[in-house]
Amino acid sequence: MLTGHARLAGVLGWPVSHSRSPRLHGTWLQRHGIDGAYVPLPVHPDRFATAVRSLVDLGFRGANVTIPHKEAAFAVCDTVDATARRAGAVNTLVFEDGRITGSNTDGFGFVESVKAGAPGWSPARGPAVLLGAGGAARAVAAALLDGGCPRVTLVNRSVARAEALARDLGGPIAVADAPPLSDAALLVNTTSLGMQGQPPLAIDLAPLSPASVVVDIVYVPLETPLLAAARARGLVAVDGLGMLLHQARPGFEAWFGVAPVVDAALREVVAADIPPR
Repeated sequence: MLTGHARLAGVLGWPVSHSRSPRLHGTWLQRHGIDGAYVPLPVHPDRFATAVRSLVDLGFRGANVTIPHKEAAFAVCDTVDATARRAGAVNTLVFEDGRITGSNTDGFGFVESVKAGAPGWSPARGPAVLLGAGGAARAVAAALLDGGCPRVTLVNRSVARAEALARDLGGPIAVADAPPLSDAALLVNTTSLGMQGQPPLAIDLAPLSPASVVVDIVYVPLETPLLAAARARGLVAVDGLGMLLHQARPGFEAWFGVAPVVDAALREVVAADIPPR
């Protein structure tokens, strides 16, 4: 039951009705008996900066930020941390003493999800191939490079966009017309291909080593055609739901003062209405 001391947070998006974050954070709030609430906050892009400042004035502890506000969130912050600077976008806002601090936990969520789904894996295990060069690819590539990945290769329909991302991030990152899978320890789909309502991702997984890990950040459906093909070859396959769950951990801890745990029970609650295939 909420009291006048309740801690408040939410998720800013336009639209935001599709977000599973309220269910996710609500489960943690209930699990820990916290006097608090996490609410959906539909905000039109034209009103984003005003809305964020209003949340600060209303005593909110912070908020998550989803499409299409992640770059606007970067601009509204008083300070941003290294994760946000590397990603060029913010998905987690923390309000304290009237100031807004921004971070990007997508890369953290990705790495933690793969570690959970592929025990023994780490970014340093071997080269990674990323399909796509959008915001998600930027966050994932930055996290892999920062974690010691020896080489990240970007494959994207627009080579110029991939090359621009590679220049921004720096380090051992390359661009290729076709995915170099023969020595890839990790293959990641960061595009929308394979998502419900989208065409499947067409790629031949035969060159991958039996020890390779295949990840799809899509989580609707939970098992995309890419993941099904990987499992059919006996490869470790990791779906995108874990990234959603793990990226929420730092924000929840900052707003509500408890370090939450991602477990099977939480996954079951959040995935309740997600089609398996």
